[in-house]
Amino acid sequence: MISRNTKNVLVVSFGFFFLFMAFGGLQNLQSSLNAEQGMGVISLSVIYGTIILSSMFLPPIMIKNLGCKWTVFICMACYISYSFGNLLPGWPSLIATSAILGLGGSPLWSAKCTYLTISGNVEAEKENKKGQDIINQYFGLFFFIFQSSAVWGNLMSSLIFQQDANIAEIPEERLQFCGAALCNENFTTTGNFTRPEQNLVNILLGCYIGVGVLAMVLVAVFLDNIDGQDAKKFRKDNQTFCSTFLSTFRLLGDKRLLMLIPLTMYSGFEQSFLTGEYTKNYVTCAMGIHYVGFVMICFGAVSSLSSFSFGKLAQYTGRIPLFCLAAVINLSCMIALLYWRPHPDELPVLFVFPALWGVADAVWQTQANALYGTLFSDQHEAAFANYRMWECSGFLMPFAYSTFICLSTKLYILISVLLLAMLMYFWMEYNEYKHPTPAVKRNTDKLDEMHVKGTEKNQKGISQTRL
Repeated sequence: MISRNTKNVLVVSFGFFFLFMAFGGLQNLQSSLNAEQGMGVISLSVIYGTIILSSMFLPPIMIKNLGCKWTVFICMACYISYSFGNLLPGWPSLIATSAILGLGGSPLWSAKCTYLTISGNVEAEKENKKGQDIINQYFGLFFFIFQSSAVWGNLMSSLIFQQDANIAEIPEERLQFCGAALCNENFTTTGNFTRPEQNLVNILLGCYIGVGVLAMVLVAVFLDNIDGQDAKKFRKDNQTFCSTFLSTFRLLGDKRLLMLIPLTMYSGFEQSFLTGEYTKNYVTCAMGIHYVGFVMICFGAVSSLSSFSFGKLAQYTGRIPLFCLAAVINLSCMIALLYWRPHPDELPVLFVFPALWGVADAVWQTQANALYGTLFSDQHEAAFANYRMWECSGFLMPFAYSTFICLSTKLYILISVLLLAMLMYFWMEYNEYKHPTPAVKRNTDKLDEMHVKGTEKNQKGISQTRL
């Protein structure tokens, strides 16, 4: 029998699994599917730009008023709208639905992180364990399931697009512009970017919309509203909008958060490079858009397995060796990508880079989220709103300059951000070593009251587990 908290983590994880099976697969295709005038990449810029704005005020307000469960439910609907926008791709539809998705993006992730952190602390209290160990395990389990969505979402796109009758050989003269070796003046049209038949695109988007709706149903029916009482009390207290709005910015006065900003931004930089640049300038350019899904399946599978492993491994190794491992892997890949030119005859190599990137990404995702949950366990909403805001800043900047500078320059920028991120991270760890953050104890009784009827208020729900 699994605990109630673990069950809830599984429900959240599979909800995100189905939702991002759709959005993740669609995001990976944007730079190739809507390559005309850089429309796809610009729509992604709008998404992450809007997420930054929503991070400033929406997460604390929505989570405190609605609770984590219903915040996740509502924001999932925002993500589904983007699939509808791609049914009739054009500037109005893509930009409008991108903005809607962006408004829901930050509250969605902040609510998820808050939910996992609360569940981890409650479970740690019950098992008399360290909160950060259980939180690490929960984030590892979440990203194990979540990252595997890339496998199925991308498999769906590749299998459908392989039915396209327009697939053709890529001329040798166009292959010279693939990778970072040469810099073409027309940054948006280099390579083989023939759009698949519209009926195949519609079939794919119909499947994506279907799994998105399934995610909403799963959360609405099976997820416990563990902070519902807190939200109800907050609404009754009538706390001022200004106080809630400013909570995100007040946390910027904490020097630990300031030192983590480069690391958080780098998480966005490295993800945007893989989804926006690698898929376009290496995979689509050399092999065609129908191979994007297969290559990203490799990334998703490796990242999923690595996330689960690192969630367990962190309690033995600590987080510092894992962050160092991720940095070395990413740095090695970037240097290699500067000099390697993709070619159809070297198809296996196209899968090596996403596999290595998946190992590193698993560390950035699991350990950075768990680190925020551990350091700011008494300010969940504001902390994870900041996390999402700065991570999305890391997404926005590469997408914004994607159509204006050479790929080699983008790689040099990525390397510089990584080095700065690790320097600031080590500084934060040194300060944390000198002045450790105290563990926060939570009262688990009110969470058990929702499930144990007839139990007297003075009877401890966890007393029998502390033997």
